[in-house]
Amino acid sequence: MMSISVDPVFFEIGVPALVTGSLLGALIAWLLARRRRHRLEAEIEALENRLKNQETLRSERESAFEAANARLAQSFADLANRSLASNSENFLRLAEQNLSAQQERAKRELGEREKAVENLVKPLREALAASQKQIGELEKSRSEAYGGIKSQLEIMQLSQRTLTQETQNLVKALRRPEVRGRWGEITLRRLVELAGMVEHCDFQEQVHSAGDDRVVRPDLIVRMPDRRELVVDVKTPLDAYLEAVEATDDVQRKLGLERHARGLREHIRTLASKAYWEQFADSPEFVILFIPGDQFLSAALNEEPDLIEYALSHQIILATPTSFVALLKAVAYGWRQLALADNAAEIRSLAEDLYGRLTAFVSHLNRLGRQLASSVENYNRAVGSLERSVLPGARKFTELGVHGKKDIDKLESLEPVPRTMVESSTEEDEAPGDAVESSSDKTLQ
Repeated sequence: MMSISVDPVFFEIGVPALVTGSLLGALIAWLLARRRRHRLEAEIEALENRLKNQETLRSERESAFEAANARLAQSFADLANRSLASNSENFLRLAEQNLSAQQERAKRELGEREKAVENLVKPLREALAASQKQIGELEKSRSEAYGGIKSQLEIMQLSQRTLTQETQNLVKALRRPEVRGRWGEITLRRLVELAGMVEHCDFQEQVHSAGDDRVVRPDLIVRMPDRRELVVDVKTPLDAYLEAVEATDDVQRKLGLERHARGLREHIRTLASKAYWEQFADSPEFVILFIPGDQFLSAALNEEPDLIEYALSHQIILATPTSFVALLKAVAYGWRQLALADNAAEIRSLAEDLYGRLTAFVSHLNRLGRQLASSVENYNRAVGSLERSVLPGARKFTELGVHGKKDIDKLESLEPVPRTMVESSTEEDEAPGDAVESSSDKTLQ
């Protein structure tokens, strides 16, 4: 370390002088500060006095301004009140005059507008009244129609329930073989009557024919011209079809329809095995299988489309009411043609007899015509004689002053002469129909 050495003389002489100098310096500084403080206090006091004078002046100025403002406000208020009173009186007078004029004009305009509105509203009121009347009538009609529809719906609902019940009863009845067979026979009878094939005239029911070891019993035999016969069988299995109709799902319905098609195919095979054409000599080599409803056959054909070809291969013709009635109509037409052929001789005899009677009638007419011609000629002669000999003398009476109640009418002669019907001889080989036609033509002439 570095050491500092101080001289002892320095402590004896220099320290008191240093202290004395410091005190003198401090005293001088204090004197200067005091002097500066007095000067500053004097300046502050002068500023405060000036500030007080300015505040006093400002207060006096504000007081004077407020007093002037109050006097000005009072003067302005008085002036405004006087002006307002004067202007209000004038305004009220003018407003009253203008208001009276406006009221009179408004009254006139209101009356005119009321009349115009009345003229505009009157058609609308009339149209509205007519519309209300029409709406009332429509509402009445709607109520009546609604009531009628409601009653009809109730009747339809009741009929639907009755129809459903009857349908269920019919389905239950059709499940019985004897009822189903009787229904098919009744349907067959109705179709035969519809086609004009009267019972026991053009057809026979339930004909029995004894075969080699069995009795053949067809449901219907339709007789045709030339001693030909059509054998008809009406037994059709419907149990599977009814089960399919009552099925609740598609699978059961499909199975039921398939069983229905197989049952119809089996019945075709059974019917073909009976060989009706061998038991009835006048029957063609086929049998008609009558199915009482078109829907039964169409349902089977949907499952087995080759069912018709299968039936034809077994000499069976499938017939529904639509096709069977057409077949019966064709047979009935054949019977009518045969009846016309059988009646041709009688028609010829009647034509010859009619022709002879027409010949005699024409002779009588010619004789009557000649007599009429002679009568007309005699009448004309009498008229001429009357004109020449009698009427000239009668007319002289009027010249002499004799007048009757009525003048004598002028006589007219009859010029037309009845036409004579000329008889013409017919050739020996002329047909009766031609003779009748020629005779009719002569009569018209």
